[in-house]
Amino acid sequence: GLMIQSEGTLGVISQAVLKLVPPPKASRACMAVFPDVQSAAQAVAGIIAAHVLPCTLEFLDNNTIVRVDDFTKAGLPREAGAILLIEVDGHPAQVEDDAAAVEKVLKANGATAVHVPKDAAEKFKLWEARRMALPVLARARPTTVLEDATVPRSQIPAMMQAVNDIAAKYKVEVGTFGHAGDGNLHPTFLCDKRDAEEYHRVEEAIDEMFDTAIKLNGTLSGEHGIGTAKAKWMEKETSRGTILFSQRMRRALDPKGLLNPTKLVGI
Repeated sequence: GLMIQSEGTLGVISQAVLKLVPPPKASRACMAVFPDVQSAAQAVAGIIAAHVLPCTLEFLDNNTIVRVDDFTKAGLPREAGAILLIEVDGHPAQVEDDAAAVEKVLKANGATAVHVPKDAAEKFKLWEARRMALPVLARARPTTVLEDATVPRSQIPAMMQAVNDIAAKYKVEVGTFGHAGDGNLHPTFLCDKRDAEEYHRVEEAIDEMFDTAIKLNGTLSGEHGIGTAKAKWMEKETSRGTILFSQRMRRALDPKGLLNPTKLVGI
């Protein structure tokens, strides 16, 4: 864990052993349609509270839905405030129970429709639409700023509300999608970096977004890492002592500072 999270500042992994997991015996997928983002976010929290852990639980807001459907012609519900793409897998009996529990939660949280793909081809088309979210958003404006603020799953409703409020406050365009099952959201800011005034508003919006994620007991990054772009927020999430400890650990393993020398925990 220490090596992986160090982002290449403590050593180089030259060989890795992977464990293959056999495919599940059964699975069930569905697309749930919601009138607004908050209803979808509440449904995510409800699914987790029901002790169901889907293998896939993906979120798309309306901006992302419309742009993806324009490009892929996947037949997504363009009027929806948000959709969830959900799949449960495992033993056939467990899949039946989990699917029933998920559908109950979806309807209790305001889903206007729950669509089950009729075959593997339709399921693939839906999942392909989700995979196209970032490439499609990136085509919309000259500059795309993709983030991955992550919060506890119970805090997804609060985080989604905050993202929408922040976008309105700073008058910036955001398309949000992500892996709602683990609280990992991808607010994607669409702008033009050549417009200094607009880009300044985007930077202010991102600052406030990360402050909010930390206040909600979240993290700066759920999967993309800190790198150099998020270095300025690291001390807010951790502490000065944590940064100093990391620097000492690095000096012990890389005394010459040869590995990723520009990283925050540099010598």
